[in-house]
Amino acid sequence: MSTSPADPHLPAVHLRPPRNWINDPNGLSFHDGHYHVFFQYNPHAPTHTRVHWGHYRSPDLITWEPQPIALAPTPGGHDADGCYSGNAVSDGSRMVAFYSAHRNDRWWQPVTSAESRDGGLTWDKRLELLIPTPPDGATMYRDPYVWREGGRWRMLVGASVEGDRGTAFLYESADLEQWELRGPFLTDDDGHAPGTGGWTGWECPQYAPFGEQGALVVSLWDALGGPRDVRVYVGSESDGAFTPTAHHRLDHGPDFYAPALLPAPDGRWLLWGWSWEARDAAWSGEAGWAGTLTLPREVTLTPDGRVHQQPAREILRLRGPRTVHLPERAAGSEPLDLGEVGPAFDLTARLRPSTREPGGLRLSTAPGEHLDITLDPVAGELVVDRDHASLDPRARPGRYRLPLPEGTAPGSGVDLRVVVDGSIVEVFLGTGEALTLRCYPTGTPPWRLHTLGPVHLTAQAWDFVPGSRTSRLEPSAVLAAPAH
Repeated sequence: MSTSPADPHLPAVHLRPPRNWINDPNGLSFHDGHYHVFFQYNPHAPTHTRVHWGHYRSPDLITWEPQPIALAPTPGGHDADGCYSGNAVSDGSRMVAFYSAHRNDRWWQPVTSAESRDGGLTWDKRLELLIPTPPDGATMYRDPYVWREGGRWRMLVGASVEGDRGTAFLYESADLEQWELRGPFLTDDDGHAPGTGGWTGWECPQYAPFGEQGALVVSLWDALGGPRDVRVYVGSESDGAFTPTAHHRLDHGPDFYAPALLPAPDGRWLLWGWSWEARDAAWSGEAGWAGTLTLPREVTLTPDGRVHQQPAREILRLRGPRTVHLPERAAGSEPLDLGEVGPAFDLTARLRPSTREPGGLRLSTAPGEHLDITLDPVAGELVVDRDHASLDPRARPGRYRLPLPEGTAPGSGVDLRVVVDGSIVEVFLGTGEALTLRCYPTGTPPWRLHTLGPVHLTAQAWDFVPGSRTSRLEPSAVLAAPAH
């Protein structure tokens, strides 16, 4: 992706336009030999207003080509105040996008659609709303997700119902035009007392079947605080109703929301999320951009019913020179200098406690400025600490914990992978858990890696090489083209 020497916080390999606002990934699909990623996008400012659908495509998840804006609000139309979240499907020679038609004078967001017959270059909107009103009892309604299962099309729409409970409504169709409401696919709450102001709805429901099991991903929207975090339910479906056997957070970081799924042609399920800014809004305004998508992740189900996440295997092709190579060493109270890394790098490590004290890695970016990743064997968690990750007071601090899987022995080794790209950090355990956060170093790269505390470790790191993308994203008329 395009980077600017004047703004080292802009990601180099994560997908986002070179400027302005981006939030939810939408319309993830594979069509006509290309992966298509659409996303919520304001082409005019780094603020969440007048949302369009931006669009990139790729033949290989590495080379991303900017495409004309797919959807734009129609003045006076059903989507006059924004083309909000949804998804897209490949249906023979056409692509069909489903999205939330937003108007400020409606509390619900009706479902509507648009069609493309030229690979996503131009789109024709449906004249009338596809699903104009929510079901009885709904108190929030938005964000369609459509997929094909067997010989039928199915749709989930995020909602809430009376009693402050999140739900996903299920619809079915034979032709993508006439939709029958089957009822709630799943309804649940988070244990708060109704009416006390807890979260009131599910946004961006996504569903991936894995044989007899399935994973339902929902983004929790709070009536008081807005977007909160992401939950995944694992279970099975019977006669249009989903019965979960377990649920857990999909990502343990503070800056991850609204993930979307894409069924790849080789059978994999891929997932992108939105990582919002963790800095003062005025700073984002000065920088001229806000938000980024995560790396694409491969998601699978483990035998014990948890979602396993790891960066898509294609990301390995972005590795350039190896900058750190450390065979197993034992570090003590004096830190070991592991070497230099650039502002975008991919690190793998194995941490094993030397004592009962926490130990791990420190990324030093300037004197007194560092991001710490430590294994706490007593608490059974990996801690990512950004309290000192930026000397700029406009950046948010915080310490975040990624729990180790149940049954992890206190003295056993923990495998992890850390991707740092400008201001986004994605941490993955070898067992499939993930944590995403943002930080904004003021120091000039290259940065240095050190050990932190007593720990046995092995580590390798590679700088990313953005030049391996053959189509760099530059400010162009493509991203500002009018919708059709």
